[in-house]
Amino acid sequence: MPTYVYKGLESGEYFEVEQSIHDEPLERHPKTGEPVKRVIQPVGVIFKGSGWYVKDSSSSNSASEKPKEKPKEKKPESGGAAAD
Repeated sequence: MPTYVYKGLESGEYFEVEQSIHDEPLERHPKTGEPVKRVIQPVGVIFKGSGWYVKDSSSSNSASEKPKEKPKEKKPESGGAAAD
């Protein structure tokens, strides 16, 4: 069952309540009757590994492909004679 965090609107006190996901949010503190508001909590996310973008990239150049080499240009052979 999920645990929800509430904040007292008058006292500023935070408290947790286990509720079904189908239950309506509380409007009053169960013990004091103080008006309360449900507080949205950040979700913890853990990234493991070297990263999805390194291996799972959808671009046409994948990491496993080697870049194509340009053909080498032939250099003119020097025969020792200079053209005038």
